[in-house]
Amino acid sequence: MAPTTTDVPALPALDGLDWTSIGTALDRDGYARLGPVLDPAQCAETIDLFDRDEAFRSTVDMARLSFGEGRYRYFADPLPPLVQTLRTRLYPGVAGVANRWAEALGEDGWPDEHAGLVERCAAAGQHRPTPLVLRYGPTGYNCLHQDVYGDLTFPLQLLIMLNTPDVDFTGGESVFVEQRPRQQSRAMVVRPGLGEGVVFPVRYRPKLGARGYHRVQMRHGVSAVHTGERHVLGVIFHNAR
Repeated sequence: MAPTTTDVPALPALDGLDWTSIGTALDRDGYARLGPVLDPAQCAETIDLFDRDEAFRSTVDMARLSFGEGRYRYFADPLPPLVQTLRTRLYPGVAGVANRWAEALGEDGWPDEHAGLVERCAAAGQHRPTPLVLRYGPTGYNCLHQDVYGDLTFPLQLLIMLNTPDVDFTGGESVFVEQRPRQQSRAMVVRPGLGEGVVFPVRYRPKLGARGYHRVQMRHGVSAVHTGERHVLGVIFHNAR
């Protein structure tokens, strides 16, 4: 369910995003920093949701599944207005990059609006929302992984840092690893600030080689938190089976 007009939060930073530059950074680096997209009050509001059981459909203890150490919780429908608004307003920008990538790789394209992606997910049997909040305490970390929840996987996703590095926590860097064919893997470490968004691939991105574009596999994770608590909002655009 989409938020009503009166529920839609103000997110003025989204209006200033330059998706041409964001796409260029994704092509060059494998990720793109957006700068702050949430203000401190919105970050605190989202952290507070973590302890409200009624807001979530499921909770995962990473240690129990050997995913790392920490917990994450998937939001239930209807999504909180802030999360729903981020998902719908960011989608056209990431869809523009995704469609350019699809053309380069000879793949099918994506709908221009998020409602169209939700319909395609439903047709594939994927009805459960995937946005989530992650909480890491001291020694918490997340193994390298890909967020694939069914046959239909939209190629880009977003993280938003909800705490202030070196104030609320130390350590806990975001790590992206590019697995290059016939070469050693390349690791990239990013430390987003409070409210900052980072866009990155779910599974792979196109890369131009001597014989044209090919897929380069990508995985992401989080290095160990040393002190404090680290919270992140994950905005995944496709739904889960």
